Amino acid sequence: MFGIIRPCRHRMSEGMAASWLAHLCGLCLALRDSHGQFARVATNYDGLVISVLTEAQTAPDDSRRRKAGPCPLRGMRTAPVAMGEGARLAATVSLVLASAKVRDHVEDADGAFARRPVAAAARNVARRWDRAGVRGGDDLGFDTAVLLDAVGRQAAVEAAAGPGTSLLTVTEPTETATAAAFAHTAVLAGRPANQAPLEEAGRLFGRLAHLLDAVEDLAEDIRTGAWNPLVATGTGLPEARRLCDDALHGIRLALKDVEFANSASGRLSHVLLVHELGRSVDRAFGTGSCAHHVAGAGGAEASNQGSPYGPGQSPYAPGDPGQNPYAPGPGNPYAPGGPGGFPPPPEPPRRRGLLAGCLVYTGLCCTCQVCCREHDDAWSGQRRESWCSKCGDCCDCCDGCEICECCECCECCDCG
Repeated sequence: MFGIIRPCRHRMSEGMAASWLAHLCGLCLALRDSHGQFARVATNYDGLVISVLTEAQTAPDDSRRRKAGPCPLRGMRTAPVAMGEGARLAATVSLVLASAKVRDHVEDADGAFARRPVAAAARNVARRWDRAGVRGGDDLGFDTAVLLDAVGRQAAVEAAAGPGTSLLTVTEPTETATAAAFAHTAVLAGRPANQAPLEEAGRLFGRLAHLLDAVEDLAEDIRTGAWNPLVATGTGLPEARRLCDDALHGIRLALKDVEFANSASGRLSHVLLVHELGRSVDRAFGTGSCAHHVAGAGGAEASNQGSPYGPGQSPYAPGDPGQNPYAPGPGNPYAPGGPGGFPPPPEPPRRRGLLAGCLVYTGLCCTCQVCCREHDDAWSGQRRESWCSKCGDCCDCCDGCEICECCECCECCDCG
């Protein structure tokens, strides 16, 4: 899995977490159904935003959910998943952008991609995904040429960049691609008035995705000598952070102009593109902390190592009641359990027998869920933390001071 929006279950109600997972699994299954099993490796956390936005602009309809069979990544349990044009558009966009990511690894000769046989196979996969993306886009009336053109121009833009070049020049191709994808959700939903604000939100989302990727890879790129936009343009982290904060503010304003027909999916869109995206910025710049780290990793001070901001200086700094309107406490209407408009959580799972539980546990181990991610217990079905979550520095999860289920609009929760 890759992507910058990685929400923690501890910050979501059960209903909202189930809705988020439905879109993630829907994207994965849309890739499988349209492009084959191997295409599922293109599943990413950011692509599901396309599916969420499409659903948020259409009236609630139970036919947009179907029951999926057991999956190892769900602890071999069934679940309702999103389906329809939104999931298919998300799959198409994810496939084309994943092909670009593969080409980028080949050009940079990252790891195994430095070997000629691996690089040749990767280029072949990228070409197949490009063709599959074009077919999928044609079925949805989406011109993937915009994405392919952006991917093709990126290398030339990077080659021309040098000291003094604006970072926004380097991020422009990514911005153009994501703007087109966001805007087309309004076309699929039959809401042309939403195209302009969603195009703006998509453009700024693409900027954030490019900048955060550069920030997270900065130390490794300097060590290996790989190309990095911050190094190439001579841009410091404080300026990169300013651009990220400006993009966050712009997305927040753009979403206020979008008319959502499905209140539950609209709130999920707001949580992902406002709250969780802000936490992604904090995570990349080291200004956020995880509640799971406080006891074993030195708390917030440990999470600020290497950050251009000191403890408590982030505009989203946790633990500061003066800056954080979402901290749990009396009178907070956004704490988990409040009114959210989401369906109630599913019935508690039935306990498995010894043999069935052992088989599921084997699957959890083979897929690294036991050690790397939160999962359902193989026998009782209860949620369990991963083994790594007990380590001080091997996971990045949630901020205990920022538990927020969601909100209707920016006015009622003071998102600014």
